[in-house]
Amino acid sequence: MNVIEQIRLGTETILSEEELEKKLVKNRPLRIKLGADPTKPDLTLGHTVVLQKLRQFQDLGHIAVLIIGDFTARIGDPSGKSATRPELSKKKIAENAKTYLDQVYKILDPEKTEIHSNSEWLASMSLEDALPLFRKMTVARMLERDDFSKRFKSQTPISLVEFIYPLSQGFDSVQIEADVELGGTDQLFNLLVGRQLQKDEGQEEQVVITLPLLVGLDGVQKMSKSLGNYIGLNDSAKEVFGKVMSISDNLMWNYWKVLFYKTDSEIDAMRADHPMATKKSLAVAVTSRLHDDEAANYELNQFEQVFSRGEIPENMDSFHWNEVSEGREPVALLTVLGNSGKFPSRKEAKRLLQQGAVKVDGEKANFETNLGKPKKEMVIQAGKRLFFKVLP
Repeated sequence: MNVIEQIRLGTETILSEEELEKKLVKNRPLRIKLGADPTKPDLTLGHTVVLQKLRQFQDLGHIAVLIIGDFTARIGDPSGKSATRPELSKKKIAENAKTYLDQVYKILDPEKTEIHSNSEWLASMSLEDALPLFRKMTVARMLERDDFSKRFKSQTPISLVEFIYPLSQGFDSVQIEADVELGGTDQLFNLLVGRQLQKDEGQEEQVVITLPLLVGLDGVQKMSKSLGNYIGLNDSAKEVFGKVMSISDNLMWNYWKVLFYKTDSEIDAMRADHPMATKKSLAVAVTSRLHDDEAANYELNQFEQVFSRGEIPENMDSFHWNEVSEGREPVALLTVLGNSGKFPSRKEAKRLLQQGAVKVDGEKANFETNLGKPKKEMVIQAGKRLFFKVLP
């Protein structure tokens, strides 16, 4: 497999392969740009789709240029949005940005990564400095965007500041002289603006490479922390493994294709195996990517111990009685479940109780169940895979 074929794996668009081939024969490492706005403190498995492609370029000898969009995060990327994003404070953006590097280095090689914040060049621009940049784009061109077009037709407000976003992202490419820029399919318009601005500045235009968006755990929408349908890069190995095992069999094939570049013929061959075995393999692969092989194999063993042999797992989170009881005794089991933080919401804990899916020390519990301070550790099970201990 030649270099172009390797790069093509898992991509949606390359504009253009001919330009990329010309760049690859240059006698220097290429500068491969990826921008990330710190609008949330955690990155998700969906971000690894582009990060893995960026790592592939690093392994081929090129430089990853990661742009932390601390300035563009204040504007808000309108891509795929049906309304203007809420404004974030400088403080919140700075807090979110602090967590990014540790997370991206789970995938990227730090020795081949160059980091910039786009406030380095955008924050110091005066209105006079920005006017030539604003003249590069027309309102008609902006309204060609699918998301803007839909909002305009439905008379949903579009803030003028949202028009600035693609120009700001494109200006990043000019500043770092990007050879290639990566992004999700929803970023195509923004990436093409970067090409245009580079051309206007007399630079060689960047090659644009888009990759598919990873569908969230719900099997419907893009993986997103705000939607709660995500696997976080900071999730524990246990959480990663369990979340992968929770996805539908149908969605599993999409994950194999998007995350691990499996071809249609390879997936057809995998369909001959039992779906549970194939999903376990996927859970091991994802957990290994975000943690390591040892952690992934341990979680596989724990999963099989619980599901196949009906045993209690060795490794459980534990809470002291005072942490979950609010200082009361007796206390309703629902209160303990809610205070454990192990559920997306108290509503979810309530649902499991209604379904009879909660056990205390192996005994089924319900809404009437009250707990007293245990004399030794108490094991609470909710559903098939959630266990935790309450200590005296």
